[in-house]
Amino acid sequence: MTSLDTLAVHAGRADLTALGVHALPLDLSTTNPLPSIDAGGLSYESMATGGHPTEGGLVYQRLWNPTVARFEEALADLEHTDASVAFSTGMAAVTAAVLAATVEGRGRHVVAVRPLYGGTDHLLASGLLGVETTYCAPHEVEAAMRPDTCLVVLETPGNPTLELVDIAAVTAVAGDVPVLVDNTFATPVLQNPADHGAALVLHSATKYLGGHGDAMGGVIACAEPWAQALRRVRAVTGGLLHPMGAYLLHRGLATLPMRVRAQQDGAGKVAAWLVGQPGVREVRWPGLPDCDPHGLVGRQMRGPGAMIAVAVEGGYEAASRVTESVRLFTHAVSLGGVDSLVQHPAALTHRPVAAEAKPHADVLRLSIGLEDPEDLCADLAQALAAAH
Repeated sequence: MTSLDTLAVHAGRADLTALGVHALPLDLSTTNPLPSIDAGGLSYESMATGGHPTEGGLVYQRLWNPTVARFEEALADLEHTDASVAFSTGMAAVTAAVLAATVEGRGRHVVAVRPLYGGTDHLLASGLLGVETTYCAPHEVEAAMRPDTCLVVLETPGNPTLELVDIAAVTAVAGDVPVLVDNTFATPVLQNPADHGAALVLHSATKYLGGHGDAMGGVIACAEPWAQALRRVRAVTGGLLHPMGAYLLHRGLATLPMRVRAQQDGAGKVAAWLVGQPGVREVRWPGLPDCDPHGLVGRQMRGPGAMIAVAVEGGYEAASRVTESVRLFTHAVSLGGVDSLVQHPAALTHRPVAAEAKPHADVLRLSIGLEDPEDLCADLAQALAAAH
């Protein structure tokens, strides 16, 4: 079996030699010549209903783009699935998954395991997609299921507080109801949810997959029948990933294993340093003993990742002062890039989440980049001192 590191470099590039190119090609065409009315029409119909292009060609970028298709093939290889479907953003991908589940499933009820990314949580609660959502803890999934449940949604590690969920345990109680796992924090380097029974594996590709904060996208890895359903939603709603984004995200996959492992190593050093520091109330990182009570790191995950949640003494005011005092960290939303970021989830990414599920006001989320961990610790030390 080809190793992950080799796949990351070569996946989605099988046709390059025949094309006579070495670097990934970028196809920006918004429309394509048609060989005939009949052939073009048949290809259009195939793609608009979730299938692949036929002899009639690609027709129109909203339906298909070869640069996007190469990225999809590569991500599917990394996630051990038949296919993947790429979207303009992670939220477009979540939306498509929910819509596809209501069509393909048996009802309009969703079970959502908290904590979730704030945008996903808010979308499911909003009613915009015509679904009713029951929120629960991991051990409550079975009790939350109903005859009309069409989808179970979870994220592990959870955003922003890094709780871990046993994917296999959830898929077991979900039965024939598909389970969507947001794998953004772990990436396919550290976790493959499909191997544990997940039907849909979601990534905000904007984060680690791209890795440089300059490309936005979302992608869902899945079996081909689900891919067809998702492509149908994408075609009619217009959520296709732009080819330039697909090009940058595909390029990012080549260095993904090296980046994630280096960032994880740095996160371990920063997390260990934070424990017991003056002004720090709690540190959550899956590599710390108390943060993995079910032993999922090493069994479900190949490593604890590079995200850290830290609660500071002094509540919201102190947390705010920390974000204003950092010099090396950037105070910004998003995560997974080569540079380190700090943000306040309750005030930003999780602002629209219901009060009972909102992170505590003293919690900050750290995305550890590729800087020297000693420099990051020094920056946090001076910021904590300034806040207290």
